[in-house]
Amino acid sequence: MGLKSSLHNLKEKYKGSKMAPAFNAIHTFLYLPNETTHGGTHIKVADDLKRTMNIVIMSLIPCLIFGMFNAGYQHHLALGEIGRATSFFDATFWNWDNLVIGLWKILPLVIVSYGVGLAIEFVFAIIKKHEVEEGYLVTGMLVPLIVPIDIPLWMLAVAVAFGVVIGKEVFGGTGMNILNPALTIRAFLFFAYPTWMSGDKVWVEGAVARDKAIMAGQNLDAISGETVLGALAQGKEVAYSTWDMFMGFIPGSVGETSALLILLGGLFLIFTKIGSWRIMLSSVVGALAMGLIFNWVVSSGWITESSKFYGLMSTVWWHHLVIGGFAFGTVFMATDPVTASQTNKGKWIYGFLIGFVSILIRVFNPAYPEGVMLAILLMNVFAPTIDHYVVQGNVKRRMKRLKVKTA
Repeated sequence: MGLKSSLHNLKEKYKGSKMAPAFNAIHTFLYLPNETTHGGTHIKVADDLKRTMNIVIMSLIPCLIFGMFNAGYQHHLALGEIGRATSFFDATFWNWDNLVIGLWKILPLVIVSYGVGLAIEFVFAIIKKHEVEEGYLVTGMLVPLIVPIDIPLWMLAVAVAFGVVIGKEVFGGTGMNILNPALTIRAFLFFAYPTWMSGDKVWVEGAVARDKAIMAGQNLDAISGETVLGALAQGKEVAYSTWDMFMGFIPGSVGETSALLILLGGLFLIFTKIGSWRIMLSSVVGALAMGLIFNWVVSSGWITESSKFYGLMSTVWWHHLVIGGFAFGTVFMATDPVTASQTNKGKWIYGFLIGFVSILIRVFNPAYPEGVMLAILLMNVFAPTIDHYVVQGNVKRRMKRLKVKTA
């Protein structure tokens, strides 16, 4: 009672001041706002925006923890200090040394993401004199999970500032943006600093620094951490089994490697009715359809092994689901309720096109084989149009039924 009383007194002190939004944000982080809706008839439900955001973060935590262990595992594996993990419970992977490296590299990414993003949110809330919105709680967790382990912190800070201001605040804040903020940040990083978002060095901790040391004349062995997509795009043999790809024992962005944990997170979001199962399922169907088409083209002999598209085009159609960031993007970003389609039929169309276009970009853009980011951003733009035509179609059908009844 003493703590609540003190907070109430502080709230009264800050009431009406410029800093009120900032204080209220801190105050309501643990406590619900002491406000009720006035006027009209409303339905009271148990969930609110903050609870929704927290549920999404809970579904992301397993990917974050796995990413920390995988960061250390890939580092030691690249140096030849350990053997490959053979099962999900292999002690080679779940090793304390692996976790230490992951914590050392990933926690700063999380801190910078939340620190810069929330600071900008607070500034805009004070300037616009509105409450701080909880939308960035999920974005702040997504960003460290979709970037390479060795991304410089200053680059991440610049990208977060760009994504929050240009991708969100200029549209009016949470609920008004047309592009997914986390993907806007990743797109900025890719186009502004492409060498830090691709290649075979940025995905394994220490590989970039070791490469620079070798170039400076030091006698060290190079570390290679090429992703599965990167190898396939160049027509190389993949050194990882399907089991490795499904479990996540592969190089890649921090939280995107384990299809198993992403699947469990998706089921959790569906169970809690936070994520749209229509978008997830239709995205998978779209990706599989495109994969089957490419496999058919290869089997028909239209594409030979000499073609630069052969590697990814000949990939087993369902393998596209467990390599790259497709699974992560489908579950955690394509389902963003703000930027996705709102109608049920629109969600089927929206999700299918995301999956279809993702694999299309993968195959026909070898320089950038990971297409899910661009596919989702593209469909974010077209989501309102999809919903418009779905609604108009419903209106026309009802008008026809009305004419039949009145005839």
